[in-house]
Amino acid sequence: MSPASALSVSDLHTYLGESHVLQGVSFDVAAGGVTALLGRNGVGKTTTLRAMLGLVPRSRGTVALAGDDVTRLATHAIVRRGVGYVPEDRDVFAGLTVDENLRLAERGRDPRYELVYDLFPDLRRRGAQRAGTLSGGQQQMVAIARALLNDNRVLLVDEPTKGLSPLLVSEVASALERAAQLTTVLLVEQNLGVVQRLARHVVVLDGGRVVYEGVAEELLADHARVRQLLGVHGEGRPAA
Repeated sequence: MSPASALSVSDLHTYLGESHVLQGVSFDVAAGGVTALLGRNGVGKTTTLRAMLGLVPRSRGTVALAGDDVTRLATHAIVRRGVGYVPEDRDVFAGLTVDENLRLAERGRDPRYELVYDLFPDLRRRGAQRAGTLSGGQQQMVAIARALLNDNRVLLVDEPTKGLSPLLVSEVASALERAAQLTTVLLVEQNLGVVQRLARHVVVLDGGRVVYEGVAEELLADHARVRQLLGVHGEGRPAA
């Protein structure tokens, strides 16, 4: 692991049922900025994030946070070490209000409400509204806001723009851009325009293994390589 790594996984193996989903995943996440975890659907990106947090069993491998081995820690203990998580399915508490969702996420003495409301002013206005009645984009704002409320050392963010309108994609990208000025972000994202706007480095998975690591700009400029690794064209427009 590089001394500048905020997060590192080494030889990570995970089985889900009979499926050997992660087959020796190893990579470092540099401190500061955004590292994007890319790959076709079903190659293990979400499982990698969940395995880092201990949300799925790891049969082998290690996870280190700023050089400290956290592999044997329970999920809540890893979170308390300063790891925020924005899951793919948002996981807001539908029956609770926006304010209650945020208060439940508070972990330290000085939650960063001003930052959250500066990024997502709509959440202040909708504080008394039940989260389950929000639109999908508004629920995503709540999910990201919960992670940004605390002074986390690392944010794991899974498909934050999935299913959102172009306007909301831009708003979410702006929030993550601001977050990356404050902490380290490991981002799973299919929208290559968002990746181009945000990411410094990329890690590509295929078949449960890392098949590429490098500078984001260099990969995205190589359209043939993007097609080979991701099965998509690399000419995506940056999120405005």
